[in-house]
Amino acid sequence: MKRFDGKLAAVTGAGSGIGRAIAQRLASEGAEVAVMDVSAAAAQETLRLIEADGGRARVLVFDVGDTDALRAAFARLHRLDVLVNNAGIAHVGHLLQTQPEDLDRLYHINVRGVYHCLHAGVSLMKESGGGSIVNMASIAAKLGLADRFAYSMTKGAVLAMTLSVAKDFVDHGIRCNCVCPARVHTPFVDGFLAKNYPGKEAEMFAKLAAGQPIGRMGRPEEVAALVAFIASDEAAFITGSAYDIDGGLTLLR
Repeated sequence: MKRFDGKLAAVTGAGSGIGRAIAQRLASEGAEVAVMDVSAAAAQETLRLIEADGGRARVLVFDVGDTDALRAAFARLHRLDVLVNNAGIAHVGHLLQTQPEDLDRLYHINVRGVYHCLHAGVSLMKESGGGSIVNMASIAAKLGLADRFAYSMTKGAVLAMTLSVAKDFVDHGIRCNCVCPARVHTPFVDGFLAKNYPGKEAEMFAKLAAGQPIGRMGRPEEVAALVAFIASDEAAFITGSAYDIDGGLTLLR
C-alpha cells in the first residue's frame, strides 16, 4: 500500500525542477497526478517520465495567474486530495532595482497564482471531505536576503496565505502547510549563471553552493520527499506549519 493510492494530486509548475520532482514522487507513491504547467512541452515531458515509471498522470496547461483558464482547468478535476502550489518565478534586485513591472510580474504568478489555486483547490477539497495543501514558500519569507525584494515579498505572502487557510479550514478536514527551501539546484540556477556569468559558471556555482553550511545546494528530489511526507496521512496532525529545508542556512542568521 502506497501513501497516495487512490488519491488525486495536482502540482503546479510541474514541468521542470522542483515541481517535476514532486509530481514524479507523488506518482511513484500511487497518486494520479494532474501535471499543471504553462508550458505544454514541459508538462508532456513530465507526463512521459511518470508513465515510463509506471505512474498515472494527466496534463493541464494554463497560466496560474489567469483566472478563467485556471478555473476551467480545475473544473476538469471533479475532486482533489492533494494540492501542491509550486509554480513561481524569481527576480534579482533590491528595492531601487525593482520596477513596477517587475513587481507585477512576480505578483501575477507567485501571489495571484497561489490565491487562484487555493480558491479552486479548497472548494474541491470541501466537496471531497478534506485534503492536504502544500505551498512552496522560501526562506526568503522569513529572512532578509540581499537583492530579493520582490521575490521575498511574494514568498512572505505565500507564508501568510498558508497560515490563513490552515486556520480557516481546519474544521473541514483541510490541512495547509508550506515548505521554505534555500538554494536548490534547478534549471533556473543553471540558466541564471549562464546569462549573468558566461565563462564563469563553474566558479559561481561553487560559490553559491558554499553559501549553505552543509556545503552544497539542495536537490529537487529532497524537496519532493519533504512535500510527500507533509501531504501524506503520516502528517495528519500537522497544519499551519512552515518547514525549512535549507542546508542549515538559517543557522547563519
